[in-house]
Amino acid sequence: MKQRDSSAQAPSPVREAEPRAWWRRTGFWISCAAVALLIGVAVVFITRDEYVNTYTIPSESMQPGLVVGDRIEIDPHAYDNDNVQRGDVVVFDSSGSFAPYQSRTALQRFLDDMLEDLGLRADPHAMVKRVIGVGGDAVECCTANGQLRVNGEPLSEPYLAEPAPPGRASMDRFTVTVPEGRVFVLGDNRHASEDSRALLGSAGGGMIPESKIRGRYLSTR
Repeated sequence: MKQRDSSAQAPSPVREAEPRAWWRRTGFWISCAAVALLIGVAVVFITRDEYVNTYTIPSESMQPGLVVGDRIEIDPHAYDNDNVQRGDVVVFDSSGSFAPYQSRTALQRFLDDMLEDLGLRADPHAMVKRVIGVGGDAVECCTANGQLRVNGEPLSEPYLAEPAPPGRASMDRFTVTVPEGRVFVLGDNRHASEDSRALLGSAGGGMIPESKIRGRYLSTR
């Protein structure tokens, strides 16, 4: 009687080991990718406080106080328990007012926000201006002396750039009443600033929602 060759039935240890080795290699690279992702997320959050509340001045609209290239820091919690005050210099989101809304996917928003937080990409919608009127204020240009008038009182503005022509706070004449929950903002370099005056005839009348304010100016770095 012929004996069965048991060696022919034995599985090949090499063939069995190959799938395990492949999985180990794949698992190793997956683990490396996961660790790298976690490190990247950690870096974003660690550096967020350093960059998310700083902005670079891109134009001459806030001269002489703030000049092109100045890096400013804001207080994002300034209005958590306080109201916006006339004279405050604020950074706000101009999308939907000075800048049109842009359709972006969730991934695009995430990547854009991450790059902005890391200071690797400027926020194209961030603008810095001075609050001239708050909810309920009547703002008018101009008195016989060329000053703005807020609630019937001439407004002293020592922070203004040298006006052109001298003596006028604005070349545009206007009378507006600021709705509750909004602010009327102007640049200090009044004759080289795109601000609330540019939107007087549009929806919202150039008034910025308080919810769009990202913070109050603290200092220049």
